[in-house]
Amino acid sequence: MAQPSNRGKLLDATLRCLDRLPLDRITVRAIATEAGANPASIIYHFGSRDALLSAAAVEGLDRWLVELASELASISGDDSAARLTRAAELVAATRTSRTPLARAYLTALAMSLHDETVRLTLADGFRRARPALAAVLGLGDDAAGADAAGLLLAMFHGMLVQTMLDDHLAIDGARLESGLARMNAAAIRRS
Repeated sequence: MAQPSNRGKLLDATLRCLDRLPLDRITVRAIATEAGANPASIIYHFGSRDALLSAAAVEGLDRWLVELASELASISGDDSAARLTRAAELVAATRTSRTPLARAYLTALAMSLHDETVRLTLADGFRRARPALAAVLGLGDDAAGADAAGLLLAMFHGMLVQTMLDDHLAIDGARLESGLARMNAAAIRRS
């Protein structure tokens, strides 16, 4: 098995730091120590601590999506609605353990308004996530499938923000399905 690159070690170390330290205590030195790397390697590979935290947030979200995809693989056939409901249940079940990751991600979103490297990192994450999510949920591999995945990601991120503010605002799989059905019925009535 190939050894992880220094860049990969830094990402893994940052994700471990996110799991146990508050954001303001995740320093270049803390990450480098966790990775067994030289602190200068963070600047070399990422440009800044903030860019590394953003890259780690995207990497963590990518890994979360892979976990969800693995769980959803057990749903047979092309039942996108069942996959979406199950995905919402899985996100709800794993959301609490991902709170540090969510905080880092929301911080990265705020930083992206002022840091081009962070903005590009997050945008690249969305470009990769849309077709991956479309595949996981059986939405198709065309532009419409990617668009549907983009809309679901927007919904996921909106719910992420809401639940970070108040955990009681979470919407589980059954409620998600009911809410989407209501939105769909309203759209059909208008057409």
